[in-house]
Amino acid sequence: MNKVKIDAEERALRAKSYFHEGYNCAQSVALAFADITPLDEQMVATITASFGGGMGRLREVCGAVSGMAFVASFISPCPTADNDKAKKANYALVQEFAEQFRQQNGSVVCRSLLGLDSPKDEPTPSPRTAEYYQKRPCAEYVYDAALIVGKHLENRE
Repeated sequence: MNKVKIDAEERALRAKSYFHEGYNCAQSVALAFADITPLDEQMVATITASFGGGMGRLREVCGAVSGMAFVASFISPCPTADNDKAKKANYALVQEFAEQFRQQNGSVVCRSLLGLDSPKDEPTPSPRTAEYYQKRPCAEYVYDAALIVGKHLENRE
C-alpha cells in the first residue's frame, strides 16, 4: 500500500462528491482511496462498476460496503492462494468494516437500506436528478463507508 497521509473526513467528503458526480456507491468509495492502490482512477472505476446497486442492481450487499471491501484488498492484501494468514487478516478487516457500517446503518444489504421490497431492480440505473438525491440516502452511506475506511487508515499512521 502506498504511504499517503489520510484525512478521514476529507476522504468521506471526496467519496460523497464522486457519488454526486454520478459514480455508483462502490465506485465512489473506491475512488476516494484510489491513491493508496497501484491503479489509476479509471481502472478503479472500471473494476468497481459492477458492484453498484447492490451488485448490478440486484440489491444485495450495498455498493458502499463492496467499495470498502475493495479498498481492504489493498490495506490488507492477499495476492496468493496459499497464504491463509493473509486471507484471514483480509477477511477480518472486511468483517470489521462491514460490522461498523451495519452498526451505524442497520444493515449491509442494499434493499434493506433503501426499504425496497423487490430483491432486484431493472438493470437501467435511475436518472440522477435532484429528486433522486433528495430521496436516496446513498450519498450518506458512501460517506459513512469512506469515513470508516479513512479512520482505520488514520489510526495506522
